Amino acid sequence: MASRPKRRAVGSGAPQPPGGPAVRAEEEEEDGVEDEDEDEEDSDEDDDEDDESVDEEVNVEFEAYSISDKDHDGIKKLLQQLFLKAPVNTAELTDLLIQQNHIGSVIKQTDVSEDSDDDVDEDEIFGFISLLNLTERKGTQCAEQIKELILSSCEKNCGKSLVEQLDTLLNDNSKPVGFLLSERKELAEAHKTNKPCGKCYFYLLISKTFVEAGKNSKKKGSNQEEKEELMFANAEEEFFYEKAILKFSYSVQEESDTRLGGRWSFDDVPMKPLRTVMLIPGDRMDEIMDRLKEHLSV
Repeated sequence: MASRPKRRAVGSGAPQPPGGPAVRAEEEEEDGVEDEDEDEEDSDEDDDEDDESVDEEVNVEFEAYSISDKDHDGIKKLLQQLFLKAPVNTAELTDLLIQQNHIGSVIKQTDVSEDSDDDVDEDEIFGFISLLNLTERKGTQCAEQIKELILSSCEKNCGKSLVEQLDTLLNDNSKPVGFLLSERKELAEAHKTNKPCGKCYFYLLISKTFVEAGKNSKKKGSNQEEKEELMFANAEEEFFYEKAILKFSYSVQEESDTRLGGRWSFDDVPMKPLRTVMLIPGDRMDEIMDRLKEHLSV
């Protein structure tokens, strides 16, 4: 699926000439005023040029490709951005996702010309789509670490009853839980098959979210999030949030840095980075996929 995001090029205005020394004669002062007027006119022209530069649009197309061995480093890097400093073996997780060649895609830029002004690697990964069946992969280090991360974060941010409910669901072998690293239609297709990762009873999703710094999105012991306070890095994931039977958020502010997490703000308002955990029943996926198709077709 290709998209056309807009990237804006920001121009810089020409440097202003330095001001001249103070003069005593009235005629020289008048000349100085005229010079200032000319400088202001030049500055206005520069601003207009800057506005034209800012309004310049560059179309970039992306497309989904099957996951392959050459995507290992890119997928691992994106997983590190999700988990940050959490103790999850992202190398092993990447290997498992690559082994599942029947499901999953990577998002890359299309039609990267050799004479492009941008330094873009044609194999650079801008996103990926996949799923790990935590029940089938029980016993692997990364699967156990993901479950431990979810449960420990729940214990720190939620009440005892919610923790017990989540623990029961994650360890019920009769109702497989799939760790969702995507939200696209091919996952729903796999759900209808007997292929590995298919037939999941629940889907677990960790979303990158934000709240305005200084505000809390929930009170400990409550399972009710105030969605209007949450901002999703991927807007489509709100559809999953609406259908989740279990959800909570935890802060990753102490783990974030410029290299992995970036510094986030919206309209110059500083934002606090979170991770929002959602558990969605498999029988609600078709409805979510229909909403997604409508959203992506707009």
